[in-house]
Amino acid sequence: MKAMILAAGRGERMRPLTDHVPKPLLKVSGRCLIEYHLIGLAKAGIREIVINHAWLGEQIQQALGDGCRWGVQINYSAEQEGLETGGGIFKALPLLGERPFLVVNGDVWCNYPFLQLPVELTGLAHLVLVDNPSHHPDGDFAIQEGCIQPQGELRLTYSGIGVLHPALFANCVSSAFPLAPLLRNAIADNQVSGEYYPGCWVDVGTPERLLKLNQEMSMPIW
Repeated sequence: MKAMILAAGRGERMRPLTDHVPKPLLKVSGRCLIEYHLIGLAKAGIREIVINHAWLGEQIQQALGDGCRWGVQINYSAEQEGLETGGGIFKALPLLGERPFLVVNGDVWCNYPFLQLPVELTGLAHLVLVDNPSHHPDGDFAIQEGCIQPQGELRLTYSGIGVLHPALFANCVSSAFPLAPLLRNAIADNQVSGEYYPGCWVDVGTPERLLKLNQEMSMPIW
């Protein structure tokens, strides 16, 4: 399985930290956010990784190179302007191939074991849901018998980690567009499976959350 790390966001909520440094290169316990993903993916046996970038993307390429330090091969999908999540993945599909691929947001910190994700899909996507953080109390989706549903007794938050089938993007065209509507359409067609992950997960979306995470960390998780 190949993997894609989403790293093209401008990081507006992270300003002024992201005025001169792309968000995935911000440090948690002395290590760049995106490095945790590279290490975790390598531990799961995933060797081919695609990283998209836009804002200050050259810094990401300079910092990570070809990925050999982590035992992986990195290919980059450069965007002149941010294409949003859906558009960025669609642009990178030629690098990802025709089989399901892992996707993870570059600005989340977690210790999710990527090896746990399914390699094959019965539908169009598999999503990892987590407990709702304080800044997103209503969640996104529910899980019922292993299937993602839009509503349910307990709504959880999409972690930004999942497996997507290229067919999810079958009717898309090259442009900037979000991923969420595609997922919601697939969910309505009962084409999305899911799981709940109770472990450590942080959406490092603001300077305050980054500071808090660093204060709570005494050592890297790997």
